[in-house]
Amino acid sequence: MENSIAYFFEVSTKVFEKLIKEFYKDPKDFASFVTGIDQELHRFGIQLLKETLEEMDDGIRASGQRKQTWVIDKKFNRELVTSLGTVNFARTHFRNKKDPTQFSFLLDHMLGLEEREHFTEDAKARMLEEAVDTSYRRGGEAVNPAGDASKESVMNVIHGLQFPEDDWEKPTEKRQVEYLYIEADEDHVHLQFRETKGDLHKEDGFKNNTIEPKLIYVHEGLRKEAPESKRYCLIHPRYFSRVTEGDGTRRLWNEVYRYISDTYDIDHVKKIYLNSDGGGWILMARKELSGLTHVLDEFHLDKCLTKLTSHMLDSQGDARDEFREAIRHRTKKDFQQILDRLKGYLPESRNTDAFDRTADYVLSNWMAAKVRLCHKDGVVGSSTEGHVYHVLSKRMSTNPMGWSVVGTGKMCQLRAYHQNHGKMLELVRYQRQAMEKAAGAEDEVFPSVREIMNSEKKAHTDLEKYYDTYQHSISSQVAKQFYLREQLSLLL
Repeated sequence: MENSIAYFFEVSTKVFEKLIKEFYKDPKDFASFVTGIDQELHRFGIQLLKETLEEMDDGIRASGQRKQTWVIDKKFNRELVTSLGTVNFARTHFRNKKDPTQFSFLLDHMLGLEEREHFTEDAKARMLEEAVDTSYRRGGEAVNPAGDASKESVMNVIHGLQFPEDDWEKPTEKRQVEYLYIEADEDHVHLQFRETKGDLHKEDGFKNNTIEPKLIYVHEGLRKEAPESKRYCLIHPRYFSRVTEGDGTRRLWNEVYRYISDTYDIDHVKKIYLNSDGGGWILMARKELSGLTHVLDEFHLDKCLTKLTSHMLDSQGDARDEFREAIRHRTKKDFQQILDRLKGYLPESRNTDAFDRTADYVLSNWMAAKVRLCHKDGVVGSSTEGHVYHVLSKRMSTNPMGWSVVGTGKMCQLRAYHQNHGKMLELVRYQRQAMEKAAGAEDEVFPSVREIMNSEKKAHTDLEKYYDTYQHSISSQVAKQFYLREQLSLLL
């Protein structure tokens, strides 16, 4: 890395001196001082990356072990977009001695780079960190504002994501709680197309241009964000989100069940409450998870009671209280009598179908509504609407935008992964597939310690003026080669 050291002493230090001088002239312009340092450190970082990669390639070229199996063909340049910026470096193309039809960039193989891979793992992680919250375009700009990462490139990375199954941390001792809460709802996302552009058509007079990603989250109840705060937050929430078709909903609920089983001592749990609006896909959970108690979502219940009493003008409040009292302490028959009485006050111009549908909704979820309003045995307020907005809608449907089916599915999973505090770099690394051995590369390709020592002696002759700074480099180089040897043994 002698060139990088020379660059730092001869170029970077002068840049820093100039920046310091300019800062002393105008101390109020602290932002320019910080920005200038950041830009120069990025330039130095790119220089260090380039030299380190080319140094590794030179080590492979100089290796006597490499010469037993591979011969040098020629050098090619490669461009990689990193989180520091774009680095251009030269690496050697080798031909197999035993089979001249086989070629390999041994450095690429050592780095775990695919032939057409344009972005490093750290660059992809930064893309995802930005794109999960804002847009594909800003995800590309986060890697390189110069435009080396287009929004299409970010989209392709996200569309190709595979997510690890059951990636939650399994505790050595399962947590013991009296009550568990499952909340579920869905978002409504607009599609540009399903599989190919132009494939959206009308069904029953309406264009089938929406898709409903599902959101489920499990938690242990509510607590105050701070001792004096009026705001509450969930205790140990875990989020699951998918676009499901066919058997996908059942598999999603099975995943929720595995999480609960891995994390909690089920025998210690008194009740598991399912807070929802009573949708059919949600109530499927009772087939997959035994012992659930359904609780009607408070938002939807209040919305229904408002619809049933909106025509009562000044008596709306009293009518709603009467409905709530009937749900809490009386029977469906009593509730129906109130409905019949209030229905008689509907204006003649009012369509009674909507009134009847709303009444049927409450009656079909009677026990779930009763559990909600009685607030006994650990029942807490639900927050599904707020969480659907926070986890899904905020990124996917609040602003006008169109998605594909694949993009919707991947983004809702990525949003859930992000909410679960998943690390984007770990997700990117999960994508890497096991690499096959380079043909004929069974032998190690690293230079011997003697070759390293001789190479370093020559480098010191050229860099005597930096010797005090660089005197530890021989031992450092030896250590690097041993580390590289170990890494190669894992790859090949």
